[in-house]
Amino acid sequence: MSLKDFILSRLFLKHLGLAMLITVGITLITLLFLNIYTRHGQARAVPDFFGLTIEETEALAKKSKMKYVFADSVYTSVVPRGCIAEQNPKPGFKVKKWRKISLTINAFRPEMVAMPDLINLPLRQANALIESSGLVVGKKTYKPDLSIDVVLNQLHDGKEIPANDSLQKGSVIDLVLGKGFSSQLTFIPDLTGMSFEEAKDRINGTSLNLGAYNFDNTITTEQDSLNAFVFKQSPEYRENATMHYGASMYLWFTIDSLKLPSDSTLVVPGDSLLPGDVLI
Repeated sequence: MSLKDFILSRLFLKHLGLAMLITVGITLITLLFLNIYTRHGQARAVPDFFGLTIEETEALAKKSKMKYVFADSVYTSVVPRGCIAEQNPKPGFKVKKWRKISLTINAFRPEMVAMPDLINLPLRQANALIESSGLVVGKKTYKPDLSIDVVLNQLHDGKEIPANDSLQKGSVIDLVLGKGFSSQLTFIPDLTGMSFEEAKDRINGTSLNLGAYNFDNTITTEQDSLNAFVFKQSPEYRENATMHYGASMYLWFTIDSLKLPSDSTLVVPGDSLLPGDVLI
């Protein structure tokens, strides 16, 4: 039998067809297995674990068909001890079922730090030293003195706190500063469009205090609060308007850019603006 006759024979065609069917079947089974294994199209949003206790975290993870692992611990006053302070991926991020979520828990035992010596330091240097020590800049009060914007007393919970005393990390340090022997005034800064940290730094840098602040109803998650920006302040910014050293400013935050004044824009992180600059 010639090769041509063999190729055209019923036996060869029968085996060729069988081989093709087997190949197609194996391909379909492989694709089906991969679809099931990778859970194609079954992505779901990561829930928000921020502020939850360990028990609440376990219940939410089980309900959401997620796994979790405690990757780190920090000490913060933002959430109670033993509660979730950070997570990765962030809430709302799309992942497959049973994805492992990395969580950071607020430590049960707070970290202790040494109180720095701020006496006779300029306000700007004192602010930097407080923050680098793991503490928080609190209220600033002023009294007549030869110096201006120089630290005269350092306080914690209303009491004088000596240098090198141990404090919980994140403790608030209040400062008493000199204001000279005349009524010192400072320009009202324009905080519109700034994030919370940017606005706080600007307020501290102009010898004022951050008073009450409010998040509007557009802010529902931790990430929203990080993305929020100032859309209203009191006192309002006006060119050359001033207020007394140590006075308080009140802020309102949102993530709705439509609430910004028409002549303002968001501040890009890292931009350097001076007191009195107008955002355009």
